[in-house]
Amino acid sequence: MREDPSGDLSGWVPPPRPAARALEGRYVRLEPLAAGHGVALDAANRVDDAIWTWLPYGPFADEAAYSAWLERVAGREDPMFFALLDRASGLPGGVASLMRISPEAGSIEVGHICLSRAMQRTRAASEMVFLFAREVFGLGYRRFEWKCDAANAASRRAAQRFGFSFEGVFRQHMVVKGRNRDTAWFAMTDGDWACLRPGWEAWLAPANFDAEGRQKRRLGALTAPCRVSSDPGPSA
Repeated sequence: MREDPSGDLSGWVPPPRPAARALEGRYVRLEPLAAGHGVALDAANRVDDAIWTWLPYGPFADEAAYSAWLERVAGREDPMFFALLDRASGLPGGVASLMRISPEAGSIEVGHICLSRAMQRTRAASEMVFLFAREVFGLGYRRFEWKCDAANAASRRAAQRFGFSFEGVFRQHMVVKGRNRDTAWFAMTDGDWACLRPGWEAWLAPANFDAEGRQKRRLGALTAPCRVSSDPGPSA
């Protein structure tokens, strides 16, 4: 659904809630998070505790503690957690969720992204965002959100690279792990997605990568023309 320029939504029907089902990509498979993912995820996560810096939980003391957390969140409708399985290895290397699911507003957020060091900065990790966006807008949602700690410069850069437009910073939004969190807000709309999707598909195409896996065309360059606003970055 494309937004009526007049703002009239009298004919709009709220979309269904997303289903807890696997989403298949070329480089990654998103599976509803389950207890069976726990051992491999814990092993991948344990390489570097820094992956938990911006999350309100973790690192976990041991596999049992991580598995207990996983069992608490697996199967929830909101946040709806998924495990990211690298298609090359078949192993899970991260989690992410669809959250703050609001059919009445046509809005969904992606969050709780925690990627092992091995999965960071890979095609599989990027394709996760594409698969979620394709699912969200395919269901008829109007808005797909990305929020992060305003001090998390890497997350802010990633949001723009993926095609989310910067919408501002909520000051003193939360207290996380005993410190203040200002929150940077980003979003893409269904209209943005109509522009963004061809660029994403061009970037994900195998022909866009050389034999060593290096990209020929940068995703950020392909999405930049579709963003309606740019992020100035964290304040000094």
